[in-house]
Amino acid sequence: MDEFITHFLLCNIVISIIIGIFLVSKWIFKNTLTSRMQYNLWYFLLVLLLTPFFPVQSKQFPDLFSWLNHVIISPAFQTDQNKTVVSPATLSNSSDWMNEFTISVNSSTPTIIRSILLCVWIAGMFVVLVLVLKSSLQLRSLKRSALPLQNTTICKLYKQCLFEMKITRNIPIYSTAFLKTPIITGIFKTRIYMPIHLISDHQKTDVRYILLHELQHYKHKDSLANYLMFLTAILYWFNPIVWYALKEMRNDREIACDTSVLKMLDECDYEKYGNTLINFAEKISSSPFPFTAGLGGNIKQIKQRIISIASYKNPSFHKKAIGIIAFMLITAGIISFTPFISSYAAINDQYNWNYSSENITQTDLSSYFKNYEGSFVLFNSNRDSWTVYDMEHATHRISPDSTYKIYDALWGLEENIITPQNSLLIWDGKDYPFEAWNTDLTLDSAMAASANWYFQTIDERLSLTRIQNYLNKIEYGNKNIMGGLSSYWLESTLKISPVEQVELLKKLQANNLEFHSNNLQAVKNSILLSSVNDKKLYGKTGTGRIDDKDVNGWFVGYIETTDNTCFFATNISANSDATGNSAAQITMSILSDMNIWRQ
Repeated sequence: MDEFITHFLLCNIVISIIIGIFLVSKWIFKNTLTSRMQYNLWYFLLVLLLTPFFPVQSKQFPDLFSWLNHVIISPAFQTDQNKTVVSPATLSNSSDWMNEFTISVNSSTPTIIRSILLCVWIAGMFVVLVLVLKSSLQLRSLKRSALPLQNTTICKLYKQCLFEMKITRNIPIYSTAFLKTPIITGIFKTRIYMPIHLISDHQKTDVRYILLHELQHYKHKDSLANYLMFLTAILYWFNPIVWYALKEMRNDREIACDTSVLKMLDECDYEKYGNTLINFAEKISSSPFPFTAGLGGNIKQIKQRIISIASYKNPSFHKKAIGIIAFMLITAGIISFTPFISSYAAINDQYNWNYSSENITQTDLSSYFKNYEGSFVLFNSNRDSWTVYDMEHATHRISPDSTYKIYDALWGLEENIITPQNSLLIWDGKDYPFEAWNTDLTLDSAMAASANWYFQTIDERLSLTRIQNYLNKIEYGNKNIMGGLSSYWLESTLKISPVEQVELLKKLQANNLEFHSNNLQAVKNSILLSSVNDKKLYGKTGTGRIDDKDVNGWFVGYIETTDNTCFFATNISANSDATGNSAAQITMSILSDMNIWRQ
């Protein structure tokens, strides 16, 4: 949740810009769109405002907001590559095949600040919710005190209005002394409440217009819109631009209802309907209750509505056709923004693994993990079986860190940035914290030294668009590279679960990724760690280090024999000391006890 609040606040910047574009678009097409179209557009914006809480991901146009990635998102995790943060470590005294080098990334928003922001956001929602509940209780009290409408003339007029609007449902109507403006409430138990002063001072024509207006709210399900608007107001209580948008939506709703009433009237009655608003302007006001709709509004809104009524003309077929095109264009524009403001997508951390048809054994390996959180996943090809420790963590997506270099190398080979015969990249001359990095490197030496600059160079030559295409092709984790070109796989936005790591390794080993076989073989050779008799161990470690603390450790790979292949992925996490070496030690202990690999 701490990470969510950062993404959510960043989304609010984009949302505010989108609202501005939306309002400008409505203004440009105001003479083209009908009032009902203008109001209906708001529903798409409401859905857009709720998307940060749903997993919507973008598979296209990864560079659309690249400016935002670099200016806002990317700096959230910056690599400090000029600082020596970890010494090379080996798996054990007797093994020198697993040198590990890792670089710390710095979180620009400290955890304590994110926690404070989260608490403030939740507290603000609570305050707004309390105010809404208070108003709801007042409305409930009003409902209890209201009496069924007794005025026979108004009751007869009301039935005529129901008939005119072809509403067959019996919608009760009540009178009350505690309202200044008529309102309609409820989705399933709809009720209309009329102020007594409107009934006692009424003219029959005026009351008819008022009733027709209220019934338009029922016919167009505006009570449902009220709930969505108040939910949005609670979630975005801190964003004045969202509140302004909601106010404009309410105003457009009333204008749309006015227009719907005008469609039912003769042209000579338009002025009379407008006069009804003018006559009651001093008596009616905005409803103080949530989840209600009504005739009222402030003076400015009443003026806008009167101007709209005065200028109303039945739209021609040509205007309707152009309006539909404009409506579709604006709608398409709103929808196109949806994937890019989904905060939840950015932290969609759970892999939806359909394992109902798989042969799975869940086992307790907690004694190996000791104080670490984490999981172990093993797939035995001969047995076609899975062994999983901690299913929740096994399907939890985490930053891949250096384990991603397996696939980054493959992209580089496929694009001929490097080749199996010539994978040498020239050192850029920067002074890196590890001596093994400060030289020209081949794929094998870069993988052994886990040299970040080598793979970042490949990324720079690839571009985000091609990287995104490759991630989509092999379905790599959440496929999210919004963290920026230089750091998306370093404790940033790209994430993958241990189960997915194993699934991809299976495809890699079997050459089922639809890449050139010689390129796949070059990658396999680069991660070959040990060969003993007829057994070969392939693997790659990864360590996630944030603010100089090792918080995420990986070891993924597979063991080949003449008649079997076992694939594994181990991930560990902790506040500190969770390294790839530690994950490798845990893995090798488990594999040894399973008689799969002897240390």
